[in-house]
Amino acid sequence: MPSTKKEKIIDNTKVEHEIMTDMKEEPVEDGEEPVARKRPKRAAACSNFKEKSVRLSDKSAVLESKKNRQVEEEMAAVDLTKLGPEDLPPCRKLLDFILHDADGNPQPFEMSEIDDLFITALVMPMDDDLEKERERGVKCEGFGRIESWSISGYDEGSAVVWISTESVDYECVKPASSYRRFYDHFYDKACICVEVYRKLARSVGGNPDLSLEELLAAVVRYMNGTKNASGGFISKDFVISLGEFIYKQLVGLDETTENSHVNLATLPALVALRDECKSRIEYNRVPPMVSNGSVKINEGGNLEGTEDEDEKLARLLQEEEEWKLMKQQRGRRSGTSQRNIYIKISEAEIANDYPLPAYYEPSVEEMDEYIYFDSDSSYMSYPDLPRRVLDNWALYNSDSRLISLELIPMKPCTEIDVTAFGSGNMRMDDGSGFCLEADPGQSSSNTFDNLDCGFPIYLSAIKEWMIEFGSSIIFVSIRTDCAWYRLGKPTKQYAPWFEPVLKTANVAISIIKLLKEQSRVSRLSFADVIKKVSEFEKRHPAYISSNLTLVERYIVVHGQIILQQFAEYPDENIRKCAFVTGLSDKMMERRHTKLVMKKKVVVKKEANLNPSATMRPVLSKRDVMRATTTRLINRIWSDYYSNYFPEDSKEDYHELKDVEEPEENEEEEMEEENILIQGEIDSKPWSSVQSHKPKLNSKEIKWDGELTDRKDSGETLYGRAVVRGTVVAIGGAVTVEADELEEMPTILFVEYMFEKLDGMKMVHGRVMKKGSQTVLGNAANEREVFLTNECMEFELGDIKESVTVEIRSRLWGHKHRKEYFDEDKIDRAKAEERKRKGLPMEFFCKSSYWPQQGAFLSLPYDDLGLGTGVCNSCKQRASESNEFKINSMTSFVYKKIEYNVHDFLYVTPQFFGENKFEDRGTFKAGRNVGLKAYVVCHLLEIDVTAGPKQPTPKSTQVKVRRFYRPENISAAKAYGSDIREVYYSEEIVSVPVEMIEGKCEVRKRNDLPNLDFPVVIDHVFFCDYSYDPVKGALNQLPANVKFASLTRKASKTTLKKNKGKEKCKEGRQDGSNKLKDIAQENQLATLDIFAGCGGLSAGLQQSGVSFTKWAIEYEQPAGEAFSKNHPETLMFIDNCNVILRAIMEKCGDADDCIATDEAVKLTAGLDEEKLKNLPMPGEVDFINGGPPCQGFSGMNRFSQSTWSKVQCEMILAFLSFVEYFRPRFFLLENVRNFVSFNKGQTFRLTLASLLEMGYQVRFGILEAGAYGVPQSRKRAFIWAASPKETLPKWPEPMHVFASPELKITMPGGVHYAAVRSTAGGAPFRSITVRDTIGDLPPVPNGASKPTIEYGSQPVSWFQKLIRGNMFALNDHISKEMNELNFIRCQRIPKHPGADWHDLLDEKVKLSTGQIVDLIPWCLPNTAKRHNQWKGLFGRLDWEGNFPTSITDPQPMGKVGMCFHPDQDRIITVRECARSQGFLDSYHFSGNIQNRHKQIGNAVPPPLAYVLGLKLKEAVDAKSSSA
Repeated sequence: MPSTKKEKIIDNTKVEHEIMTDMKEEPVEDGEEPVARKRPKRAAACSNFKEKSVRLSDKSAVLESKKNRQVEEEMAAVDLTKLGPEDLPPCRKLLDFILHDADGNPQPFEMSEIDDLFITALVMPMDDDLEKERERGVKCEGFGRIESWSISGYDEGSAVVWISTESVDYECVKPASSYRRFYDHFYDKACICVEVYRKLARSVGGNPDLSLEELLAAVVRYMNGTKNASGGFISKDFVISLGEFIYKQLVGLDETTENSHVNLATLPALVALRDECKSRIEYNRVPPMVSNGSVKINEGGNLEGTEDEDEKLARLLQEEEEWKLMKQQRGRRSGTSQRNIYIKISEAEIANDYPLPAYYEPSVEEMDEYIYFDSDSSYMSYPDLPRRVLDNWALYNSDSRLISLELIPMKPCTEIDVTAFGSGNMRMDDGSGFCLEADPGQSSSNTFDNLDCGFPIYLSAIKEWMIEFGSSIIFVSIRTDCAWYRLGKPTKQYAPWFEPVLKTANVAISIIKLLKEQSRVSRLSFADVIKKVSEFEKRHPAYISSNLTLVERYIVVHGQIILQQFAEYPDENIRKCAFVTGLSDKMMERRHTKLVMKKKVVVKKEANLNPSATMRPVLSKRDVMRATTTRLINRIWSDYYSNYFPEDSKEDYHELKDVEEPEENEEEEMEEENILIQGEIDSKPWSSVQSHKPKLNSKEIKWDGELTDRKDSGETLYGRAVVRGTVVAIGGAVTVEADELEEMPTILFVEYMFEKLDGMKMVHGRVMKKGSQTVLGNAANEREVFLTNECMEFELGDIKESVTVEIRSRLWGHKHRKEYFDEDKIDRAKAEERKRKGLPMEFFCKSSYWPQQGAFLSLPYDDLGLGTGVCNSCKQRASESNEFKINSMTSFVYKKIEYNVHDFLYVTPQFFGENKFEDRGTFKAGRNVGLKAYVVCHLLEIDVTAGPKQPTPKSTQVKVRRFYRPENISAAKAYGSDIREVYYSEEIVSVPVEMIEGKCEVRKRNDLPNLDFPVVIDHVFFCDYSYDPVKGALNQLPANVKFASLTRKASKTTLKKNKGKEKCKEGRQDGSNKLKDIAQENQLATLDIFAGCGGLSAGLQQSGVSFTKWAIEYEQPAGEAFSKNHPETLMFIDNCNVILRAIMEKCGDADDCIATDEAVKLTAGLDEEKLKNLPMPGEVDFINGGPPCQGFSGMNRFSQSTWSKVQCEMILAFLSFVEYFRPRFFLLENVRNFVSFNKGQTFRLTLASLLEMGYQVRFGILEAGAYGVPQSRKRAFIWAASPKETLPKWPEPMHVFASPELKITMPGGVHYAAVRSTAGGAPFRSITVRDTIGDLPPVPNGASKPTIEYGSQPVSWFQKLIRGNMFALNDHISKEMNELNFIRCQRIPKHPGADWHDLLDEKVKLSTGQIVDLIPWCLPNTAKRHNQWKGLFGRLDWEGNFPTSITDPQPMGKVGMCFHPDQDRIITVRECARSQGFLDSYHFSGNIQNRHKQIGNAVPPPLAYVLGLKLKEAVDAKSSSA
């Protein structure tokens, strides 16, 4: 370290200014061209510092990376990181930096204004990917000194901190870990400066006329909504404390920017911020904040500021300590002074404030809340539970004795010693609040006469409650495992029990107001607050007493209510004030019970033990029972839970130990999605290169027998070999030594053995994986292995041992069920006996595993172990290669498709500059706005350039003629045009082959295939006009354009291919979904279980592959709707458990059926007609359905709740139907969470069950919007096919839709997506809201006429097909909103993306005279925890899509975007039905809630239709091969 220092005297009148818009050019030596470089906008830099160079002491905490070079001189580091010609001074980036004094002690940033500070850092070039390429950096210690620092990034919105030495400018990227506490503090201040600028500067969209309060609110909201450096809560007071610092930074921008719009130094809000900071500093006598430009060093070294070095250091350290406290606020704002402890209120101490004991008696029949919420949408965690209002309510314990709300913890606790229940009238939440001045004893019906009075319900155990308050509104909410309930007026009996709670809430609010009135909150101690409360007048809502002792007693014994309200208050000074500390201490002194709070809350439904259930009959429409199963399904699932959850199996084998899972993010629109199937799965990848052991003696390895054949290469083939005395034969299985990274030996099936020309003895084998190494994980049979398409060639000497693997092939059909069940039982017993004796395990194999296809397939028995020197798996992989090949001057092959001149093809829209991200909508229903379909082009010429290099798809160009689409002209043109229409143009361009996405056809309109369903499956377009993009005009086609001559051959081929499809569509000219003229014997006889209103059956039948002969549905309205639309179907409106039991009894298999006594009793009561019509094994070809999805929503986890358990177990009954009938095909549909629910256990057991039966299985997740459904709807599907059938594939997505690739992450690092994402392009555009409902007539709020006239003709392609030949419009009925929500709907602007954020913050007067907030108070005050409540009270966008259709559309619901784009109402039943793809001829049943529920639970018919077409392909493939 130098003992002397160089000093540099700088003219104080000159300050370097760097402006973003400036472009500097510096002369460069050696004849190089000058390089222009933009400079970031900064305030006037803090400079005029002294200079010296210093080395960091050996005591430094910086760890030096061995990978980086190290130099002693700053300029050496700069030269080594130079990328090319550059401006002066040069710029670099700093990683792992520390600013320190001459002794090596880290110092705060701003100390560089007073003391000499130096830099130790990793100097990096000015480019990206610094973390990935750290080795390019150069380490330099103690260089500098720092001449100035500055902040930039004001226009970009992201703060960048710069420091400058005499020669170089450095961008501070990442501090060393030991320096982070200094830098993060300063960086938060920099970010606040940038955000203040952006809120005020008109040039970046700010408003210079903001008031100080508006500015503070906006900055605090933004800072707390982003990930700031501290991770803490930024308060208004903290921003005010930086007022002078902020002011001087922004005023510096006036000097460096030619800002013609406004002078920042004179902005009222900025001046007010500075003055407020100064006034607080003066009052508190705290040294002022000093900006980087305010302290200057004169030639004599004296300071012009008011702080000396010690004062500034003390202030900065004090400021740092306060800042560190902020870091602890986020994440524990809801806690008390002891983070994980909840101080419980003592019942004995509060008894005197409550009435004498009383008991609750229900006056009407009440419904169990579990029954009401059994069919709601998915809820992932407790903040996302549905929200309702409870009026006319009361709370009581298990003895029905009225109980105080105070005794229930206000936070979820691990240990709760009080169980409380509730009853009341439940209704939808409209956002109105409880008036603080209102009489709590007033009947709720008096206040809410204009609102829905709800229906009586009794609640399960209350888990927590909370209080939220506004200006004159208070919210008290309770939570059960099913929902959050905001409490309205209690019953008259319970009102005295609620009064102390409201009074205590008023006390807390009044104390907060007292503290806010103080200029310095900390001046009021606990005793001071008690004294001030005792001075309240009697008419004050928070009056307790004038006696200090009584006031203190009341506040302490009711203290937890007060503490929680303080903990939720946004002002940090209030949360940390002396009163809170004092109150906590007083409560501890009274030895109140302390409960441990849960770290993470996951909803776990338990049995509803509410005593109301036994007081009188319950309004229940269900007979709750356990699932009826076959013995096989029972064994598979019970074995699993007895093995992995033995403590639960003693009571009930279906229950799972509760496992806490992380909350899932609701937003899924624009991220790549991966669903990870968790569990005990070996995720090690398998290598195709085998490591070798040391060479064995040649006598230990030899061929056994003569050669059997020769390969084409001349290598000899053998059928048997002996390795260390073990015989190895073709068709056998062996293990080889595992690599170091592998936990178990690799099992290989021996395909052939050969001897190389050099004498090396080799084996070619196919990898076999144990079930635990597949997607099955721990649900697999430990003795079953699966053949894969992975191959390995290895030396005979690498074989470890021979293993027994039985290649199992069995007869198929329901007739062999019992035979194989008994055979497997004996087989398992033998295996257990071998295990007890310590003998090697014997395996069996009956399926192959293709994780890349998400499938288990039948073994290719005819191609296994032939020993011919040819491997079927290798041949298949070779055939799937996507090599590019030019056949001739007029033909090439790309991605296995052959293209010829004059073909029509797709080109990705990105080539033409379309599908730009900035064009896309940002709100939920506008996600598809701006996305474009593929561009249809005509192939004119292939540019085959001769040269030494091999042609590639990137280097090879083709000349094409572009065709335009209606949407390229305007949205209006697209709306009125056929989605298949294109326009000829004279635009000819050259396109790289890599931009080609596939082939299509263009015909004349008359040559198009007929459609009677709004689904496109053919890549066929028509062209009747030409388009001039320059003039924007449509014209007649040129006379020389003859599409028929270009496509006649292709048309004939396509028509021939589509012949079967056309045949399937005959007889559907009436626009209905009935297949009247199709011979049912040519279709699969189908059983639809959990049929709902029939969406799945409708689509499958429309495809022509199936005829739904039987259907089972438990809900009466849904079953009636199914029968209306499928009168030929035998509908059983009954419990599927009873139906399965009846079928098995009828067939004499009652001994094979495991059912409850209740199911047996109900079976005995079935009428003869129903028994006569039951399907029998052998009659059913196809079973499909969707077991109730709510059990897989993430809320229920095989818990002890009776109904929840039944929901979860319905998959068992579903699988038991399949196991008993053994149909040729099976299709399961469910919510996408079915795959990941319960850590994938349910999904894996479902696959294991199907594989155990002998089925081939394929699984995946599909987005309905990519198949022409105008809404986002992601659903999981499982196909199964008997081993004699072809397993159906997934349909090709045909429409653009902004959904990510829906991947499932499986063992071995494999990511499987059923189909590609169409966000980047597809053959056709997405279907919009306007396409879907733009032709429907306007109706008012609450429209109830069941049938009306259309009033206009259909406009869009979709409307014409969805309407068919209907002349009258059914079900165009709308849920009626109450007066308040109707007013809100009227005030929502009629523009895309409008929602509750667009409402004015004002009050409205209802017809009853009640004054309420226009904005539901709970929305802005809880928005941060709920993704800003995006979409609530939202309008649909005409050019966007529908959100996911749910069972109960409402503006405050899970999917709140339910308002019509132009009309002031909730979308109608028919509009919801169209959004799902139901034809207008489709009927629904029951009341309006029933109809919405039927639609929301349905599979979109268009999606079912395309699935049916793939099933038909599979059926036809077998027929043609036969």
